[in-house]
Amino acid sequence: MSLTAVLLFVAGLGLLVLGAEWLVRGASRLAAAAGVSPLVIGLTVVAFGTSAPEMAVSVKASWLGQPDMAVGNVVGSNIFNVLFIVGISALITPLLVAQDLVRRDVPILIVVSGLVMLLAADGSIGRVDGLALFAGLVAYTVWVVRVSRRESAEVAAEYEAEFGPRENAKPTPVWLGLGYVLAGLALLVLGSQWLVDGAVQFAQWLGVSEVVVGLTIVAAGTSLPEVATSILAAIRGERDIAVGNVVGSNLFNLMGVLGLAGAVSPEGLPVAPAMRGFDLPVMLAVAVACLPIYARGRRIPRWEGALFLFFYAAYTSYLVLDATKHEAKHGYARVMLWFVLPLVGVTLAVVVVRVWRSRGAAAG
Repeated sequence: MSLTAVLLFVAGLGLLVLGAEWLVRGASRLAAAAGVSPLVIGLTVVAFGTSAPEMAVSVKASWLGQPDMAVGNVVGSNIFNVLFIVGISALITPLLVAQDLVRRDVPILIVVSGLVMLLAADGSIGRVDGLALFAGLVAYTVWVVRVSRRESAEVAAEYEAEFGPRENAKPTPVWLGLGYVLAGLALLVLGSQWLVDGAVQFAQWLGVSEVVVGLTIVAAGTSLPEVATSILAAIRGERDIAVGNVVGSNLFNLMGVLGLAGAVSPEGLPVAPAMRGFDLPVMLAVAVACLPIYARGRRIPRWEGALFLFFYAAYTSYLVLDATKHEAKHGYARVMLWFVLPLVGVTLAVVVVRVWRSRGAAAG
């Protein structure tokens, strides 16, 4: 493998992280100037902004005729975001989950994950499928903003009645926010080009498919903004942001990134049989696992974070064994099927029973 491929990949990652940072900063200032609440900025602008690298890489790969990397990047990022980022954030400090996430956003994530599986069942994400997913993202964002503005108006009226009128803060210059957004987009476009080129050369050098590279190296690399945001939020004690960023990013990946990548692909995005049979079901299972764990007292303790990290390591190990055609793959798969998966089922069942009993006791 040439030194040029390594430099392209590393430099591409650096530009993606910097570009996402500038995009988030500029979009946050524009949203604040438009009167959007901090909650919505966190759930939409910040979460979507940290997914900008996934958008840049998947759309670029789709346009260049590399559908395996485009789809693998989205699926791998969603699995990585939940199992690795939430897991390591919970290890740093037990995470708190906002009630809205349990009641609204996590169920939506489960439904959208299942919808993507159904759309890919025929072997591809076509242009119509992609446009439908992207339209769903627009509708979701508009709905969240409207709900938040109504709630923000009620909170502001309540605050004013209790404490009097607030002093107006100095407005942020719109031109500065636009400058950050444009500069961030430019870096994302250039960084995605370099990262995709380097990743393709990685795949050729390792002798593995672009699917595996997309599910692992590219997915983890493009998720660096989410890693930095969630870990920093956990360290600073902003524990709800650490979780909300992941859920919002995963929704954006499925509806925005995959939707736009499918829409711009000349002949739609083919979905490999291995991805339809294994990786997409894992992504859906991860989303489903979020609901009872998030609902358990709206708190994610350290042991559940460790469990998430363990399953990400197990998933990645299987991908490596499968890619290298290692003879231990079949035995490993049997262990996962007959030991690990039932253990997960029992754990989730215990959590559900505890939640049901606690709610019953509170009602009584």
